[in-house]
This record gives sequence, structure tokens and C-alpha cells, in this order.
Amino acid sequence: MIDKNAARLRRSRQTRLKIRELGVMRLTVHRTNTHIYAQITSARGDKVFATASSVEKELRGQLAHGGNRKAAEAVGQRIAQKAKAKGIESVAFDRAGYRYHGRVKALAEAARAGGLKF
Repeated sequence: MIDKNAARLRRSRQTRLKIRELGVMRLTVHRTNTHIYAQITSARGDKVFATASSVEKELRGQLAHGGNRKAAEAVGQRIAQKAKAKGIESVAFDRAGYRYHGRVKALAEAARAGGLKF
């Protein structure tokens, strides 16, 4: 019997193999009950180009709680700003096996609104 996290990791592995095949940078999302994290990595996953999370000092001052949709939107905008500063325009969205719903969707839409293409 596969538990919930093992099933999520299996789904994420399939996504990452496809992104590696395409050879594009990826925007990876990780969420916990209390925070949400995003990072832009190379297709192989060996280099990190930009990171943003609800733990960062700049965002913690603006947010009452790091584990809600408002926090996810702020992290999405921040990762888009950092990517633009590094000259990154387009990425593949790696939702790490999470459903495209709620906080994950809010982060993706905010990153798109910030100018990232995926």
C-alpha cells in the first residue's frame, strides 16, 4: 500500500523526467502546512538560480500567516521578480506532485502575472 506522500513523490518523479527531457529551467514548488517555497533550478536540478519562500524576512513582515493563498501569491510575485533580475523569462512549472489547486495554483498565477512564461 502506497501512502499519500509516496504517491506524490511518484507523480513528481514523472514530471521531473519529462522536464529534464525538454531541457528547460523549472520552477519547483514545495508546500508545508505553515509555509510555501519556490525555486528555479536547471533542468537537471543541479543549479539553483532563484529562490523565494514565505520564510524570507521581507515577506514575513507583510504576511500574518505563511501557509495561505495570500502568502503563495506573494511568493509567486517574488520568484518572478528574482527570475526577471537574473534574465530568466520562461520556465517549466514543476508542482512536485501536488494538485494544481489552492496555494499551488495561486503561486503559479502570481508568477505568470509577474512576467514568467510557462
